[in-house]
Amino acid sequence: MDKLLIKGPCKIKGEVKISGSKNASLPILASTLLFDKPVEINNLPKVKDIETMLALLKSLGSRVIISKNKRSVKIINDKKNKVFVPYSIVKTMRAGILALGPLIAKKHKAITSLPGGCLIGARPVNYHLSALKKLGMKYIIKKGYIYAKSNGKLIGTKIIFSKISVGATENLILASSLAKGTTILKNCAIEPEVKDLINFLNLAGAKIKWIGRRTLQIDGVHQLNSIKYSVMKDRIECGTFCIAAVLSGGELKIKDFDSKIIQTELNMLKKVGAKIKVGKNQIKIKGSNKIKSLKNLITKEYPNFPTDLQAQFMVLLCKANGRSQLTENIFENRFMHVAELRRLGAKINIKGNIAIIEGNTIFEGAELMSSDLRASVALVLAAIVAKGESTINRVYHLDRGYEKIENKLKKLGVNIKRLT
Repeated sequence: MDKLLIKGPCKIKGEVKISGSKNASLPILASTLLFDKPVEINNLPKVKDIETMLALLKSLGSRVIISKNKRSVKIINDKKNKVFVPYSIVKTMRAGILALGPLIAKKHKAITSLPGGCLIGARPVNYHLSALKKLGMKYIIKKGYIYAKSNGKLIGTKIIFSKISVGATENLILASSLAKGTTILKNCAIEPEVKDLINFLNLAGAKIKWIGRRTLQIDGVHQLNSIKYSVMKDRIECGTFCIAAVLSGGELKIKDFDSKIIQTELNMLKKVGAKIKVGKNQIKIKGSNKIKSLKNLITKEYPNFPTDLQAQFMVLLCKANGRSQLTENIFENRFMHVAELRRLGAKINIKGNIAIIEGNTIFEGAELMSSDLRASVALVLAAIVAKGESTINRVYHLDRGYEKIENKLKKLGVNIKRLT
């Protein structure tokens, strides 16, 4: 099993290229199950979750033609496509549930495994299931699988999500695109990745429009047209590198990136003392000698601060000039990195969904264990500024969402290598 060896402290300096978005790519790839005609998706990140989703599509009978550089894929469906999504494929990835909406919409039948992925809370699929039921899907759950079917086409209706959910919003967009009549979705997630999915589908002939801040109108169409599409850049990867620059007191330039989609994160970095210049499709960020503490950083749905950068920002607050508070409102169990950060010398107290972080931490290198995707990158950030050598085990979590992060960090001046 691979591990990372990091010798610190290091200072981030240079320019980094941000990869395509994992969280935008997965629903777009799942949506290809709705198509009869070929679809080409470009700017895919080379990460494990994308490989898993492509394996899922292949298992359902789709022809998947991957380019030499693995950043582009052509998908051609067969009328004989299957409807069974096995646990063996989706056990490491939550996004497997996104096959359910397209399969029900297109094939009127699906057997999908309940999702796997990171150990960061329940992430209940009931938001998906109860909403799909309103479109006409019937289902039972048996031995870890969802057995679902519909009597012909799904029928458009009005659905109000009881809680904002990115995955449920995406699944319902996919299912409603080929439904009969009009579907109104209220209390939708408005993340940039959701908007990227809508943009992709509309360019393929879907009829989806925003009629309110969190309200979508979807007029079902008979079929979707062949399309070539480039996925948006990864805002979580971008935010991670920005935090790394500030944490290490370094300087970083990010080109070909729309800063508008991480405005909240950049504002938060300014609050702790970062100097940030935003130009046309580029960001320049510089850390200061003194990192300021925060009274209370709260994770919430977009456009607020993202839960996927909570662990990374916690590392930054460990180096702040005083006590900070961080409140996690999206997932339970998302403080699993805290025990490992304590091994490096962090002083963090957990009370329910609140973390109290004592600042002025001097991290000392240690052997560490990853527990989930974002926690593993938080450990990498801490190791970069720690005194001495750190080993991070179970980096397969990291490989699910970050493309060759050690290569990118090496180019920025980090003493890092992968041990296989």
